[in-house]
Amino acid sequence: MKLALLGDVHGNAAALRYVLAAASSSGVEALLITGDMVGYYFAPQEVLGLLQSWKKYVVRGNHEDMLAAARKDPGFLDRVDARYGTGLRTALEQLSEEQIDELCSLPHPLEMEIDGCRILLCHGAPWDNDCYVYPDAQPELLERCAVRKYDLVVQGHTHYPMQHRTGGTLVVNPGSVGQPRNRQPGAHWALFDTDTRNLEFHCEQYDSSKLVRECQQRHPELPYLAEVLTRK
Repeated sequence: MKLALLGDVHGNAAALRYVLAAASSSGVEALLITGDMVGYYFAPQEVLGLLQSWKKYVVRGNHEDMLAAARKDPGFLDRVDARYGTGLRTALEQLSEEQIDELCSLPHPLEMEIDGCRILLCHGAPWDNDCYVYPDAQPELLERCAVRKYDLVVQGHTHYPMQHRTGGTLVVNPGSVGQPRNRQPGAHWALFDTDTRNLEFHCEQYDSSKLVRECQQRHPELPYLAEVLTRK
């Protein structure tokens, strides 16, 4: 079975639309999503709508945890606005109570077996969804992520594509759909075939100019939100 590995969409529906189109063209049958559907950008309702018809496995990211906290604490939401922009506030405004409940109650981590391939899906690391595991992480951290009982460990959070193999375990970060940080503009994802165990990284090019302008208009005080989308 062909699986699309993706995550860190962060309310960027324009980017997600291109990833899903490419996944469909590639014969993908299911999505493995590493969390952080919301935060930073401003189309969470459209993001959830685009994913609705897909077979998918999803875990809770740290921004879903932040959403749960912001829902209960206006002061926390104000602090999030100041640091990250109004992406989470937009999610609270756009999404129904049921949708918010579903996001906040997503599991972490999530284990599954697909066509005999044992998979662990997480956000930051298997033991902590807010643990950053970068491509240049210490070997000890990478080794800890490569949980031996699984053939594939999929994680996100850093917004950097990565693969690391230890023995029979492949650790993969597909990069970020909605906010790449590796200075390669576009919408990042990966394609994994459970039959051949082949992994391919992909980056879909799309026009981010409308979102860049929206960021500049909403948050001139946070230039990073726009600049990270196009920097090289």
